[in-house]
Amino acid sequence: MASLDQIFVTLKEQLVQLFPAVLQPYVGVLLSIVAIMAVFPGIFALTTVVERKLLARFQNRPGPNRVGIPLTKIRLAGFGQFAADGIKSLTKEDIIPRNADRKVHFIAPFVLVVPAFLALSVLPIGRNMTALDFPETGLLFFFAIGAATELSVFMAGWSSRNKYSLLGAMRGIAQMLSYEIPLILSSLTVVMMVGSLSLVTIVERQTSVQWGFFHSWHVFTPWGFAGFLLFLTAACAEANRTPFDLPEAESELVAGYFTEYSGFKFALFFLGEYLGMFAISGVAISLFLGGWSAPFTFLDWVPSWLWFFGKLFAFILFFIWLRGTLPRLRVDQLMNLAWKFMLPMCLLNLLVVGVWHFTAEWNELLRWSLATVLLAGPYWLFSRSFEARFKPRTYRYAADSPAAPVVAPVAPQVPI
Repeated sequence: MASLDQIFVTLKEQLVQLFPAVLQPYVGVLLSIVAIMAVFPGIFALTTVVERKLLARFQNRPGPNRVGIPLTKIRLAGFGQFAADGIKSLTKEDIIPRNADRKVHFIAPFVLVVPAFLALSVLPIGRNMTALDFPETGLLFFFAIGAATELSVFMAGWSSRNKYSLLGAMRGIAQMLSYEIPLILSSLTVVMMVGSLSLVTIVERQTSVQWGFFHSWHVFTPWGFAGFLLFLTAACAEANRTPFDLPEAESELVAGYFTEYSGFKFALFFLGEYLGMFAISGVAISLFLGGWSAPFTFLDWVPSWLWFFGKLFAFILFFIWLRGTLPRLRVDQLMNLAWKFMLPMCLLNLLVVGVWHFTAEWNELLRWSLATVLLAGPYWLFSRSFEARFKPRTYRYAADSPAAPVVAPVAPQVPI
């Protein structure tokens, strides 16, 4: 199975060898770019189909699962709707507001998409399968290039000369900046334990074996499990996924910062958001879930790249499940969660990592007990304070409410 594990690496080397030695480095880079730009947009197309079909099942909507060719009895299991949407995105008129800044309005979608592709390039997709391997700064590059997202959001909202777009951009930037802090702090715990900012090194450290048959994933530790949950919550907010999808809320009848976009540029925003979701999921996999490694040693025969994409699809299904299950948060709830709960918990988790490191010689049960108490106690206190401020919602259905009195209509008085 080693040949199957390295099949793409071997294929790339064979293709590069077909060119002169002077051109081989450039050909290698070009092949890596082509692979990233072919695979992940393909996953984006597949994700949109799966997401709409699953949400239709959750919400009992027949369209994405039954619609076919109009005026015929041909049913395409709902794929006719996706084909129509794709054709509409490519052929719809590109409308630009009269007073818009045309150059900035045109560039904004590309400023969102290009950094997403660059962020994907540092992910270790498999063993020896990293397009850009920065030995000491891979994770730092990921967060640095991800900061361009806020710039594209502001460019789209400001250049549209629309107050709804500008307000949506400001709200989106506030959300992204607020959740970037717990996102980085939660990943910093892994950096402290590994001692490197290289994603390749972080994944390789998790391939060691513990208890005879487990790979030592960071999520199997108290600080790693807490860091993973904090990172996952912040990742939902960074990717504008439910319940943090406030920048373009469907209930507001406007699309937030890209209200004034249509056609292909509108589709580019969605492509950038989904690519960002894939990238942030890939980093979570690399930091906490062993990257391309298997959970058990007896499954090491499965190709490493297959493990990575399997975990990535599990993340995608998880995000889809959240979208069909959870209601959207209010803006004040969203900001309070970031600053009053997640930030203190991330700082506390850094303390727990230090305790875990300096108690390496202790009994394993004692280490786990101490780390669990340090995390569970403050979590309970913070959650209690939130429960005191935000009471549980109560719903009363029409069948349970008292019947309204029936009032007979009164005939209008017509003067004689």
